[in-house]
Amino acid sequence: MTTTLVWLRHSLRLRDHPALVDADLASNTFNWQWTAGCGADAQPFFRIFNPVSQSERYNPSGECIRRYVPELEPLPDEGLHVPWTTTEARLDALGVTLGETYPRPMVDHSDAREKALDAYQTVK
Repeated sequence: MTTTLVWLRHSLRLRDHPALVDADLASNTFNWQWTAGCGADAQPFFRIFNPVSQSERYNPSGECIRRYVPELEPLPDEGLHVPWTTTEARLDALGVTLGETYPRPMVDHSDAREKALDAYQTVK
């Protein structure tokens, strides 16, 4: 019940903000279910998406990043999806400071993926 209310609250909030690109009740509601892994077409537990790989595959030009993350707009294509791998000197020259103008990575994806898979194995 509580989870349902969370979905409803978020869906209503999206509809109240017409500036959002995807303020679509059906799409957002089912996406919440899919993300939570409880939808009719939930993904297998072992499929853990890598946000960098997804970004590189589905937005290779970086158009979406440049549009919605203006802090990274000055980065060249090769560093756009992984700005934390660009040298500090290069970032400084472009006006980007990790931890200030753009956050540092919160987790190491490889480590987090392994921990998640280990945790899934314990409850499988």
